[in-house]
Amino acid sequence: MSHTPLGYSDSLRIGTVDFVSADEIKVMLDIDAPDSLSLNSGTPRPFPRINGYVLIPSENGYLVGQVVWVTIERSQYPKRKGMQDFGLVDLPYPMRKLSLSAVGTLVSTEIENAEKKKTQGFSFRRGVETFPSVGDPVVIPTNEQLLSVIQSGKNRRVKIGTSPLADGAEVKIDPDRLFGRHLAVLGNTGSGKSCSVAGLIRWSIEAAQSDAGKSKARFIILDPNGEYGNSFGGLKSRASVKHFSVEPSGESEQLKIPLWFWNSEEWCAFTQAAPKAQRPVLIQALRAVRDGVIKDVRTPSAEMRRYLRTILSALRLNQSSGDPWRGNGPIRGFRDRLRVWFSGLSDDSAGFSQSEQEAIERLCGEVSTLLESHSAEWPPAFSRQEIANLIVSVNDSHSAFGGSDTDLLPIDPNLPRPFSGEELIRSVEANAEVLNATEHVETMLMRIRTLLSDIRMKRIIGESEGVFLHEWLSSYLGETDEDEAASVTIIDLSLVPAEVVHILTSVIARMTLETLQRYRRGNTKHNSLPTVLIMEEAHSFIKRYNEDRENGNAGTVCCQIFEKIAREGRKFGLGLVLSSQRPSELSPTVLSQCNTFLLHRISNDKDQELVHKLIPDNLRGLLRDLPSLPSQNALLLGWATELPVLVRMNDLPREHQPQSDDPDFWNVWTGAADREVDWKEIADNWQNKGNGVDSSISVVDQETSADDFPF
Repeated sequence: MSHTPLGYSDSLRIGTVDFVSADEIKVMLDIDAPDSLSLNSGTPRPFPRINGYVLIPSENGYLVGQVVWVTIERSQYPKRKGMQDFGLVDLPYPMRKLSLSAVGTLVSTEIENAEKKKTQGFSFRRGVETFPSVGDPVVIPTNEQLLSVIQSGKNRRVKIGTSPLADGAEVKIDPDRLFGRHLAVLGNTGSGKSCSVAGLIRWSIEAAQSDAGKSKARFIILDPNGEYGNSFGGLKSRASVKHFSVEPSGESEQLKIPLWFWNSEEWCAFTQAAPKAQRPVLIQALRAVRDGVIKDVRTPSAEMRRYLRTILSALRLNQSSGDPWRGNGPIRGFRDRLRVWFSGLSDDSAGFSQSEQEAIERLCGEVSTLLESHSAEWPPAFSRQEIANLIVSVNDSHSAFGGSDTDLLPIDPNLPRPFSGEELIRSVEANAEVLNATEHVETMLMRIRTLLSDIRMKRIIGESEGVFLHEWLSSYLGETDEDEAASVTIIDLSLVPAEVVHILTSVIARMTLETLQRYRRGNTKHNSLPTVLIMEEAHSFIKRYNEDRENGNAGTVCCQIFEKIAREGRKFGLGLVLSSQRPSELSPTVLSQCNTFLLHRISNDKDQELVHKLIPDNLRGLLRDLPSLPSQNALLLGWATELPVLVRMNDLPREHQPQSDDPDFWNVWTGAADREVDWKEIADNWQNKGNGVDSSISVVDQETSADDFPF
């Protein structure tokens, strides 16, 4: 028996609007509305279901409502169709109610099918132009309408899963929206976060390869737990997967983050430099050591030029402070510093030209004459003219060695120019002497020496000979050739010492951002080089901090660079993906900049409360089922999807899943799963025996050195 259009529409009716507000619509279901399974929509479909969809006809099409809750209300006067006997007394009858969240509008439009023919269909768009009125009918969507809702949006290029609420309809996303406005993947341990992150990367690359025959995607994964090492095998040949770790094995390479990559903020955070005494010395030392980095200018003349420039800067500093004439103590201290600065200045003149040697001898003679006139135990004050003449003499000698006034401009202490750890130590000692702060920098020097002597860190930051900035960028950020394949870089941080793991993470993230900034500034053909930075265990590295603290520690510096990426990364093509099981501990600044959320099961009340604050008021009811979501299921909402949708993520083959399985206690206990343990091998690896490091260092020696040089 066929239905007329009006009759068919009436068969889809399930109730009427009972209450309307800006953030909630309540529906009174009809007595004959489906109570568990709907058969009037074309195919059997469970109804009513939390997070399911219903339609309310309007002049613009249909208002789309998402079910928030279902309840039963005892009604004295149920509405019954076809009532004939008005003498009957109606008894209380259970009436069902729905609460809806308005998510958008479904309009009728012309769509183009696979055969390029235009047919009448439906289009979903976010936002509600007009709200319904009390008494308006509510209908269940047809299969065509439901697919139009679930599969809404343009540029749906990457399939990430299916919708359990829409007969397994495909859920696809636009990568520009997903990665361009930052993504947060949140959920409890074991809910499927890592598999979702690995899947999003793999599925995006495969979709690009399928569509264009190649992919030039760039993903950088910061992996604190070493989970992703084997997650991207099996990609097509035009995908480059690089794996860097502290102790390389198999196909992984040695992780190298040279210490000259670190900027002044990172050095100050690591050394815990005091802001008044130690920080100026450290920054000046970084300026000096970065200025002498090019090996082919490390000649005796170049070294003397830099030394004279340092003395000239120190003299001007003392002149402005008034030490040469301020009092007996400062005058004597200034006289003693002059002796130290110029002692032995002409002892080693090998490699100097005739004019350079004459300039040094002339300067030493003038300084000797000046010191003889102030050689008493309590010397008289230096006159301003004497200091001015001394500065002129040093400046003339500086010019004789090729120096100029522009050399006196401060060098950027953050320039990534190569230097060694020993050079930094000597520079700190020399600048502390010049700035009269030797007694204040001992603890800072101890921390630097401890870092350089740590056998765990030598391979990462110390053995950086032959490391060039452009080669490092090419290895870690991916090639820039037109024919180059997709690039996935996995940086395993699992064995990085806790004392420096935040610093190294900060360095990698900052270098990535600054590289893309410079690419955009210097590239006239393209605006940006799209790159995605993934931070696993984000609650440990992007942790909220106390802004009132004067000294920034390593964790604060690390968080601040990610806050900068969250605020500015989009403009330079850097997308951020956060994966965390404790969203309540994340930086509010970073979370507020994430426009898309993939929410797995969340059971902690504080985490739930935070997630509710991030979601608009009219969608908060949809989050009530987060504690009950099964693994591999998640709620996708935000900029990357036209409407909130419950999605069952695609399956990942076992060999492509991150190594984050729960421990198999019972099978090991019962012997069903054998575990062979070689403690000697583990101990040797731990002590770096057989890895090119002095194996004579015992555990006791290591413990003693750690006590002697505490961080």
